[in-house]
Amino acid sequence: MTDTPPVSTSERGHWRSSPLVKRLPLLILAGFGLWLWQHTGKPEHELRLQFDGTGWGVARALDLQVVDDDGKVLKREERFYTSGPPPEETFALDVPEGTWRVRIFVKLEGYERRLKLEESLEVGEEPYIVRQLRMPPTGR
Repeated sequence: MTDTPPVSTSERGHWRSSPLVKRLPLLILAGFGLWLWQHTGKPEHELRLQFDGTGWGVARALDLQVVDDDGKVLKREERFYTSGPPPEETFALDVPEGTWRVRIFVKLEGYERRLKLEESLEVGEEPYIVRQLRMPPTGR
């Protein structure tokens, strides 16, 4: 009967010399990068405004504001146009799920004041929110 001799600790090698342990910091960094990319890479929701009806051809600027119940602006974005907006404009929304107010200020060519449109916006699990906007009467 042959007995295998006991392996000494120097022959086993130290656990720190394992190839996996040497790569562990890189694996942790890659995992953290992946987590960060998943949570900050892309906004959760997209608001698509479709400009319906006549009158949008004289719009020169659009100021979109998403506000909470206290009036605090959570998201604000402006767009400027030389000959009216395209048929559809897309805005990235990085606000939490819930009900928010959306204020849209439209600057019209030849007018000093901006038109104000206000709507309620329900942000849920759906990634896309589509709204059709009609130009209110200007009444010179």
